[in-house]
Amino acid sequence: MKKIFKAENIACGSCSNLIKVSLEEQFGKIEINLTTEPKEVSVEISDETQESNFKKEMEELGFNIIED
Repeated sequence: MKKIFKAENIACGSCSNLIKVSLEEQFGKIEINLTTEPKEVSVEISDETQESNFKKEMEELGFNIIED
């Protein structure tokens, strides 16, 4: 299921590329909307474990997921 996460600290295309290069091998295609504030990251998530891992990996890269 495709999920959209709101993330902090994504400023530009370089940030977007870092996320894609670092995480697409593990999580598949990642889309990042740089026109919204906060920025939106779309990714296919299959279960809660994968979602938790994605959030952890994003935080390790310096991009915190904003919880609703």
